Amino acid sequence: MLGKRKKANRLRPERKERRKPQIPQIQQWKFTQARLPMRSMAVAALVGIVCVIAWRLADRPVSAILVNAPFQRVTAMQIEEVVRSKLGRGLLTTDLDVVQQELEALSWVDEARLRRRWPDALEVGVSEQQAAARWGDKGLLNTRGELFIKDARRAVNELPQLVGPKGEEAQVAARYLQLHATLVQHGFQLRSVTLDERGSWRLELSSGLEVRLGREQVDERVARFLTLVTPLIAGRAELVDYIDMRYSNGFAIGWSATDNDLSGDNKDA
Repeated sequence: MLGKRKKANRLRPERKERRKPQIPQIQQWKFTQARLPMRSMAVAALVGIVCVIAWRLADRPVSAILVNAPFQRVTAMQIEEVVRSKLGRGLLTTDLDVVQQELEALSWVDEARLRRRWPDALEVGVSEQQAAARWGDKGLLNTRGELFIKDARRAVNELPQLVGPKGEEAQVAARYLQLHATLVQHGFQLRSVTLDERGSWRLELSSGLEVRLGREQVDERVARFLTLVTPLIAGRAELVDYIDMRYSNGFAIGWSATDNDLSGDNKDA
């Protein structure tokens, strides 16, 4: 019995010694894990401070505005005045979208492009509107049929004149382009295209001849005018006031010198 007790007493200290190394390892692991977020936050804060300082150093006031485009209707001074009125504190803080919108609000500016040039310059490119036709008495339409000037200061009489109800600019412009392409192949030039409030179309050629097309079957009536009427008035166009194509089965010629009226029945407009 005594021999067994002594043997048991010798074994107990050995069990305690195996558990002791585990305690400091657990404490050290917890301490390291707690310090990692603090280090990450310190690094992030340092990076943020560096970025703010670099941004402020790079955001220099704009000292030069470079305008790259030849102009006919807009001046470089106009462009520079608009840009300077919308500059921010510096090159980086200037909102290029706002400046672009202000430039494109100018009457003759079609498109504006802006680019930053380091360290302190702003480059501006501008495309001007291309006037394709007059709208009414003083308006101007561009090549897309958009009314970009409502009250032109200087008349552009060499352009064709388009007339129509408010809001129908694009429709009248599209009709003009279609008719122009068709008539020019037969040696005719359009002076004006008119759409009245009832939806009736009327053309005036460069010779002064008026062609009344009405509201319906406009393309067919133009084709009939070219194939049937033009041979009849060839060499005598200066004697004709108007051609009325608003008949279902014919047409009428209004002569300025004689009264030769060729007409059909059932005028529809």
